[in-house]
Amino acid sequence: MKQSEIKSLSIDELWMLHEAIAATLTEKLAAEKELLEARLRLLSKSHVEHTVKASKHRRPYPPVLPKFRNPDEPSETWAGRGKQPRWIRKQLRSGKRMDDFRIESVAA
Repeated sequence: MKQSEIKSLSIDELWMLHEAIAATLTEKLAAEKELLEARLRLLSKSHVEHTVKASKHRRPYPPVLPKFRNPDEPSETWAGRGKQPRWIRKQLRSGKRMDDFRIESVAA
């Protein structure tokens, strides 16, 4: 519709045109929204499946021998990986060194 045609319309005709445009836009937006939601459901479903598959097949880690032993409680050992155990932190704060806890057979 050309601008000259729009200018020649009456107020009632312009209002009807406005309502028709609003209805058409509403339909198109609803259809686009449904399409996007369907795509999002598909993506989230594949993401969940991928996450579940990844968690089932965890990479095997080789066993790690302990490198440090608590002198106060010999059953407490630490391989030197991950967060330091409380007994190590406590002993280090008291002035001891990490080498004081090293297991001799591993060092050799």
